[in-house]
Amino acid sequence: MCTNILANSSIWGCQLSEPKRRVELPPAALTWRFSRSSGPGGQHVNTSDSRVELICDLSQITAEPAVLERITRRFGNELRVVVSSQRSQLQNRRLAMEKLINQLEKSAEVPHNRRATKPTWSSVQKRLDHKRQASLRKNARRLKPEE
Repeated sequence: MCTNILANSSIWGCQLSEPKRRVELPPAALTWRFSRSSGPGGQHVNTSDSRVELICDLSQITAEPAVLERITRRFGNELRVVVSSQRSQLQNRRLAMEKLINQLEKSAEVPHNRRATKPTWSSVQKRLDHKRQASLRKNARRLKPEE
């Protein structure tokens, strides 16, 4: 998980660390934009810039080549997160950073290879029985040539 999300009331870069992979987000890779949010809030919503847009330049992050390749394959050169669910800009900043971290962690994971399986004997038998019954039903509908 990320440490040092908040430092002196502002959000900076962080490190995602797990035993085998490590993704470092430098503060220069993050761009913050703030604007007025729509939705409930009364007069407060007309005066505060609580909507947060966090843009992460993925070309500036450092990680293992395989992890970087998975991240860039999924997101391209930049990852954009927009949050406007809370009335407070600080809460929206925290949520935006958490969303960004979750998406990077999810894309950094190594996908599990699916093992191919064979259909069971009983499922094959059921399929073949169903085909036989359908064939008999269709044969019964055919017009018989008059003898």
